[in-house]
Amino acid sequence: MSQYYGGKRRKGLFDPESKEPFKVSRSKIELFLRCPLCFYLDRRLGVGEPPGYPFSLNAAVDHLLKKEFDLHRAKREPHPLMRSYGLEAVPYQHPELEKWRENFVGIQYHHSPTNFIVTGAIDDVWVNPKGELHIVDYKATSKDTPVTLDADWQKSYKNQMEIYQWLFQQNGFPVSPVGYFVYVNGRRDRAAFDGRLEFDVSLLPYTGDGRWIPNTLDEMKRALLNPTPPHAAAACDFCVYRQAASEALKPQPLALF
Repeated sequence: MSQYYGGKRRKGLFDPESKEPFKVSRSKIELFLRCPLCFYLDRRLGVGEPPGYPFSLNAAVDHLLKKEFDLHRAKREPHPLMRSYGLEAVPYQHPELEKWRENFVGIQYHHSPTNFIVTGAIDDVWVNPKGELHIVDYKATSKDTPVTLDADWQKSYKNQMEIYQWLFQQNGFPVSPVGYFVYVNGRRDRAAFDGRLEFDVSLLPYTGDGRWIPNTLDEMKRALLNPTPPHAAAACDFCVYRQAASEALKPQPLALF
């Protein structure tokens, strides 16, 4: 029996009859944007997508960046990366920073029109001389070309930034529309590995606009309340696979167990 599919999941599912607030993470908003049917299967019916493999190297880079920026946070001074890009800011000090960074906790906001508790776990927050907060996200890759935010698949990065900005705004913080991606690129031009990786670090600004978020939350709530599942996104690989497998097995269903 699969360790991921040992029966229908019962916890964390949306109950149309419940009056309790329903928690929706940033990643589940992104899932809905990618495919409403996969979101419905996950949050209403308890059938989630197979989990991806952990990106251990990316997690290590993320951890080390947080430690490095925290050293400058404690000194109330800018990180050298900020100085090199001419950015007037310092890492933000706040007693709830570690909670904001914690997966499955993060910064939260109760969106009363939908009765959703929207959550998002951030990487960092910086503050400028005006007192405005810059939301910061760490990304890691390894490529021969300069890092940018121009690829179609990076739309999810921009959505992520805008959700974080929106959450801080709803919690009453003065938030700059400009967020930053600290993008770490593993270099491939070294003569030999020698048990070491070297990285180039870039600071990419992004001006967010989260006005789409309330309408999206409304659409998510309507989808969850409907006893009929929504249509799949045309480009959803999971749904295309399920459909192709179903067609290939007709009229004989597959006997798995």
